[in-house]
Amino acid sequence: MSTREAASPGWHGDVAAGVAAWLGEAGLPVPPPPDKVALGPDADQETVARKILLDQLTGQARTRKELADKLAAKGVPDELASRLLDRFTEVGLIDDEAFARAWIASRQPGKGLARRALAQELRRKGIDDEIAREALDEIDPDDELEVARVMVRRKLRSVSGLDEVRATRRLVGMLARKGHSPGVAYRVVREELSSIVQP
Repeated sequence: MSTREAASPGWHGDVAAGVAAWLGEAGLPVPPPPDKVALGPDADQETVARKILLDQLTGQARTRKELADKLAAKGVPDELASRLLDRFTEVGLIDDEAFARAWIASRQPGKGLARRALAQELRRKGIDDEIAREALDEIDPDDELEVARVMVRRKLRSVSGLDEVRATRRLVGMLARKGHSPGVAYRVVREELSSIVQP
C-alpha cells in the first residue's frame, strides 16, 4: 500500500466527495459542490420524448414513421414512444393521411412527379400503402398529363440542337425518371416536338 493510500481516508459512494478529498490532499483547490437547486430536477423520459416530438413537428409535418425513427435514435423506449405517438395522432399532431395529400400537392407540380415516383417517395417516408393509394387516387389523370407537358416544354430548348430521335430519347428518359409511364411519356414528347415550328 502506498503512503498516499495509507493516508487517504476511506470514502464510499459519492464520487464528488472522493475527488474533493484527493484534490485536498494534493494541495489543489477543491471545487464547490454542485448547486442541485440551480440544476433543477432531472428530466423524466416522457418529458424529453415529448420535447423531441414537438421540436420535430415545429415548422413542418412529419410522418409517424419518421417520428418513431427519431425517438428510437434518441434512445426512447419503444413502449413510451408508441404511447406518445398514439396520443399525438389522437390529437391531430400526427396525420399520415394529411401528410400524404400535402406531399403530393407540393411534389407533383413542383417536381413534375407522376404517381409511381410519388408512391415511392411516400413509401420511403413510411406512409402505409393503403393511405398512399387513397391519396394518389385523388390525382386527376389530366393534371398528371399537364405536368408531363410542362416538364417537356421546360426542356425543349436544351434538345433544340439534337435530331428528333435523340431529342425524343432524352425527353422520354427525363419523364421516366419522374415516374411517368412510357405511354404518357412518348405521347407527350411526340406532341410537343411536333408543335415546334421548323425553320
